Amino acid sequence: MSASLTLAGVVGYPVAHSLSPKLHGFWLKQHRIHGCYLPLAVRPEQFSLLIHALQVAGFAGVNVTIPHKQAAFAICETVDEGARKTGAANLIIFRNSQIHGFNTDVGGLCASLEQDFGRVSLAGKKAVLLGAGGAARAAIVALDRLGMAEIRVVNRDPGRMTTLIGELRRHATAELLAFEWQRWPEAADAAALLLNATSGGMAGERNLTISLEPLPKEATVYDLVYNPSETILLKQARERGHKCANGLGMLMHQAVPSFEAFFGIRPAVTPELQAELEQALSL
Repeated sequence: MSASLTLAGVVGYPVAHSLSPKLHGFWLKQHRIHGCYLPLAVRPEQFSLLIHALQVAGFAGVNVTIPHKQAAFAICETVDEGARKTGAANLIIFRNSQIHGFNTDVGGLCASLEQDFGRVSLAGKKAVLLGAGGAARAAIVALDRLGMAEIRVVNRDPGRMTTLIGELRRHATAELLAFEWQRWPEAADAAALLLNATSGGMAGERNLTISLEPLPKEATVYDLVYNPSETILLKQARERGHKCANGLGMLMHQAVPSFEAFFGIRPAVTPELQAELEQALSL
């Protein structure tokens, strides 16, 4: 390492599953940038301490993943519109002795959904959203931006779900509705999209156990989980004939503004990058 080396990374717990180091490493090599992007595992109670330590250590910034996105928002001195609307930040930049927060998940998810399913296929339709954490917050803003008429939030924790909807409702044009987990069949009725924003099915986590029988067969299914590349949810959806996609597209698209903020060059999402990440997932 040298004084000219630009340092960045991704903070999460756990973080070993993250493809972000591979993704940013691809772009660093492609653009011949003297930089380093590190995976940084930290427990929730130590998150604030680590962020301030990285600031002092001279990091350009970090990406933030589960379970720290709302804690990241709270620690920032300035935030962008996406972070303000969601109450969650997945990008922290250290600049002018301040901590600046951004939410690139919203734009990344919009770009991925449009690429995989097309904006027209979602506009004016009803979506079912599983989860009520930081990822779900970004998903609501993204789905609203894409013109969905109704977003039905399904979660096991009624209190957390009510808080989520109460905080996001003032920012959304779409109607936001709460459904407890046992009301999943009712929530699935006439839905055009099912989006999983929980960690269920992620490598090292419990599988998401849910029957897709109540979901219309013409509905599309999007799982924010990308490791493994095919979760139990997506396997079941494909077997029923649903058009499906995992969160790899969102991961790539949300990383574009992060990389630009860290290293000063705006990279492109390409088939070569996707192939590199898919190969890493298959190992």
